[in-house]
Amino acid sequence: MMWLITGGAGYIGAHVVAAMRAAGERVVVLDDLTAGRSDRLPADVPVVRGSVLDRELLGRVLAEHEVAGVVHLAARKQVAESVEQPIRYYEENVHGLAVLLDAVTAAGVRALVFSSSAAVYGMPDVDLVTEDTPCQPMNPYGETKLAGEWLVRAAGRTHGIATACLRYFNVAGAARPELADTGVSNIVPMFFDRVTTGRTPLVFGDDYPTPDGTCVRDYIHVSDLADAHLAAARWLADRPAPGDLTVNVGTGHGVSVREMAELVAEVTGHGGPVAEVAPRRPGDPARVVASAELIAKELGWSARHDVREMVTSAWRGWQHHRGQTG
Repeated sequence: MMWLITGGAGYIGAHVVAAMRAAGERVVVLDDLTAGRSDRLPADVPVVRGSVLDRELLGRVLAEHEVAGVVHLAARKQVAESVEQPIRYYEENVHGLAVLLDAVTAAGVRALVFSSSAAVYGMPDVDLVTEDTPCQPMNPYGETKLAGEWLVRAAGRTHGIATACLRYFNVAGAARPELADTGVSNIVPMFFDRVTTGRTPLVFGDDYPTPDGTCVRDYIHVSDLADAHLAAARWLADRPAPGDLTVNVGTGHGVSVREMAELVAEVTGHGGPVAEVAPRRPGDPARVVASAELIAKELGWSARHDVREMVTSAWRGWQHHRGQTG
């Protein structure tokens, strides 16, 4: 079975490609390479440079590679940027998905995994976020992911496509140094960027109703996330009839921002202050931790890597991409 992986040259996408290839699946990648890097991928993986907004290109790729299933990761994903550029986010994340689904239905593809986000929940006031927790996104990025889920399910029902929506939480780590996150928008590389430039990591607010006053989050190793995409793809491929599955991808364990800063200081050997407290950022919930029970029940998946492995592997990747060895 041939799978098209949109956004497959990105940080998460390259890990999904690696996981699916290791499991014997055949893949072809579509990526516009604005954030992705083709050198993350094996030389024998076909890479088509282009956008999901290009309907003609999508039809050609699906036909030429005889694609039977799609894993859709291509999207804009920065919360702050989405607030500044909401039209762009709706254009690429929602309209782009609509164009992809049109091509998928015309080509007779019968399985689609949609890479969603915990951002669909907004600020849930619960200890553990379940799939039944009301979705109240707080920014255009989260809105586009929730609208994407609606669109995926509607198309699946109408056109007989088996679909899965994966709502994942905070991603960190790397399977191999060369696959590491090269940006500085996520918390772990943000901390790395500050300690390697002689600055103290920033913690936004220390007066939340949590054990140490800082926000608590659920962190998932990118390799575990890639395995969840593989499990969902195989679940869809094995289904005798179309259906939908929507699941959280997390660990069920919370880590505070201060705890993360302390771990980064330990792993990197940073000898200065562990963290500097800055004012709260508007809209940051005190605690967002996933319930991972449903994905374990439906897909037999559970996280295998702990937070120390995430930070240690991410640090090796940070050093690799910056030519450091110490």
